[in-house]
Amino acid sequence: MGFLGILEDKHLTHVPATVILSEEQNPLAAAEGAGAVAGLKRGTGKDADVVLVPQPSEDPNDPLNWSYTRKLIIMLIVGYGSVLYAAVLAPLLSPALLVISMDFGKEIADITVISGYMLLVTGGVGPIVNALSRKYGKRPQLLIASVFGLLGTVICSAAYSYNGLLAGRIIQGGSISAFESLVVAMIGDLFFVHQRGAFMTLIQFILGAASNFSAIIVGPIATNLGWRYLFHILIPFVALECVLLFFFVPETNYNRDHRYDIDELSNDNLADLAAAERRHAGNTEKGGSDDMVKVETATSTPPATRPKKTFKQELAIFTGTYSNDNLLQLVIAPFAVCANLAVLWMVIVTGGLTAFFVAQSYDMAQIFMVPPYSLTAAGVGYLSLGPFLGGLLGSIVIGATLDPIIKWCAKKNHGVYEPEYRLLGMIPSLFTILGLALFGKFAEEGRSFYLTAFFHGMDLFGIVAAAIAASTYVLDSFRDISSEVFIMNMVFKNFLFYGFSYFVNDWTARDGPAQVFYVFAGVAGAMIITAPVFFFWGKKYRSYWHRHNLLQKWGIATHAEI
Repeated sequence: MGFLGILEDKHLTHVPATVILSEEQNPLAAAEGAGAVAGLKRGTGKDADVVLVPQPSEDPNDPLNWSYTRKLIIMLIVGYGSVLYAAVLAPLLSPALLVISMDFGKEIADITVISGYMLLVTGGVGPIVNALSRKYGKRPQLLIASVFGLLGTVICSAAYSYNGLLAGRIIQGGSISAFESLVVAMIGDLFFVHQRGAFMTLIQFILGAASNFSAIIVGPIATNLGWRYLFHILIPFVALECVLLFFFVPETNYNRDHRYDIDELSNDNLADLAAAERRHAGNTEKGGSDDMVKVETATSTPPATRPKKTFKQELAIFTGTYSNDNLLQLVIAPFAVCANLAVLWMVIVTGGLTAFFVAQSYDMAQIFMVPPYSLTAAGVGYLSLGPFLGGLLGSIVIGATLDPIIKWCAKKNHGVYEPEYRLLGMIPSLFTILGLALFGKFAEEGRSFYLTAFFHGMDLFGIVAAAIAASTYVLDSFRDISSEVFIMNMVFKNFLFYGFSYFVNDWTARDGPAQVFYVFAGVAGAMIITAPVFFFWGKKYRSYWHRHNLLQKWGIATHAEI
């Protein structure tokens, strides 16, 4: 039994995703002889004793070899895109639903459905985005998505009919998918295991909490200037993202020799890899051959001798192919990964919890713009300060503690890191249950909107914690299928959002917010309490999945075949 009760596997000598972060009192290193990992690359500064997982190749064009500053710039740019497309677009009209319904002479539910259709498109194009990103890279998909976002925003800004607004929102829907899913997978492209928690926190904060800050702003804009100014003001921001993406976000897909991906392999080849690294060091100056090249890349020259791409070369939109699978197979892959129970659990839990929060945003205008509250659209927007602060606090707490906690757990586990340690971040998600239930109770009783905003923030605090913990757990456990996993997560969430847009307003009007949010809280609790199953039995399941990988049996290739 491992540290904190994680059950050991008896079938594989090395379970994929179980990795050595430090040699200190390490049984795996001792089994291979002293200093088995001595030749492997390590971190710098305070992480100088941490073995880098995955190991970067010798190629200067390997994204893992890029400077930390450059990686940070890339994440800030794509994070800015996620703010615009994934965080702002979806809830953009929520505080102004009543205003728009009066403008067009429609019911609030009819205006809510406009955003529902946008999210339906988002979910529908997700598998196509995944297939194209797997085969041709993430850069083209991000650029295309940003152009769709700009075009849809321009159309919405000029819409003077219900159908015109609907058309613009549908086009905007084509922009959200890439910035909700591919950005998460890029964390695995750019960063090592011990660095991912902070960046996953950033992205989950953007996807969960940042949307509430936009509501604080868009409410007063809709009240004082009119709802079309929401799109007028947004245009220059989305145009800027198109420019930044083109010039400063190169392709992050990379065909790396799989022996470097030590977090994905079932055979512990650390000694062989360390020996090859030492040969690299000796052969680089002599121009010797590289025995680590075993996959087809953009060039057949040894990685250590490849020239670094110029700035002009990195501006190329298409940089080759990264998969030999046909596109249909890649379109099916996001659905196929749900055969993995850990992936299915993450998709359902994070998608379901996020959907409950989105349902709250659908109800906000309906609850708070009528007696006893009688707030304006601006007032409803200001109420989003509660969930914004709750999400921000959750992100800060998890972001500041999750990576240190997993490094501490690895140290206590003799230097061995288990992805299940990420699930310790699920503990604060219990606040979701309390927040949802008390929000509904006090909203129905007409209690202070400060109180309802507080519990609104409490439930988002828990949702953000759950999303970060579950997402990083799956990313670390099954990085080889991360693109498909987060595409499927995005598809599931957006289909739920679309479904809720059809009935949640009518349900709230009929039964009251207390009944609605009691149900949400109960279902949320049922999902959250399943986390210990994957914490204690997760390692055994990773072994079982590797030995009975349904994707490989169905002919859907991953790159964890060694």
